[in-house]
Amino acid sequence: MHRRMFLAGCAALACPGLARALQAGDPPVGSQLGREQSRRFRAWLVRLVEEQVRHPNPRWTQRDCAGLVRFASTEAFSVHDDAWRQKNGFVGVSLPPPIELNEAQRQSLRNRWLTEKGEMSAYASAVALVQHNSRFMGKDYAQAQAGDLLFFDQGDDQHLMVWMGGWVAYHTGTVTENDNGMRAVSIKDLLQWKDTRWRPLDGNPNFAGIYRFSFLAA
Repeated sequence: MHRRMFLAGCAALACPGLARALQAGDPPVGSQLGREQSRRFRAWLVRLVEEQVRHPNPRWTQRDCAGLVRFASTEAFSVHDDAWRQKNGFVGVSLPPPIELNEAQRQSLRNRWLTEKGEMSAYASAVALVQHNSRFMGKDYAQAQAGDLLFFDQGDDQHLMVWMGGWVAYHTGTVTENDNGMRAVSIKDLLQWKDTRWRPLDGNPNFAGIYRFSFLAA
């Protein structure tokens, strides 16, 4: 995980007091999911991220760590009819059960993120995703649930990984002819990573912690 991997993909921000601010993130009114809806959203997010590891969807155009999270979340909240399956390459394959959103929930959640300025937008940086759209869950990765976010703060660079359950997936922010930028790493390997800044351990000052989307049931 060389430092250059993260420059293009993650917001280059210097944020005084970031660690304190990252505990914010209340969901917009009416957007909270129930427990079963939350469980199904997690299943969809993991399935969609997993698919990007195998074959990145050409419809996913903002290829960076935050873009991966936004894309997978947006598609999780989509209507998964035959047309959607066709567009996303899921014809004839097993998928998680539908989240069963009401229209108000779908309108308030799909493609709607709070930015660092507190505005609603289809775009949100890595920092905004955790600071304004998630809640801090601590720094013990053993408490993470599928679909949670691991956030690393390197000072000028911030980066997100998606907890997949025993392993993490992320995008480096760089795409070349022979490298789509996606990575899948087991937690065992990440805990022993040569560059210690990327180890998800409580004693690592660059590991900001585990974050969970605010709209998920507690």
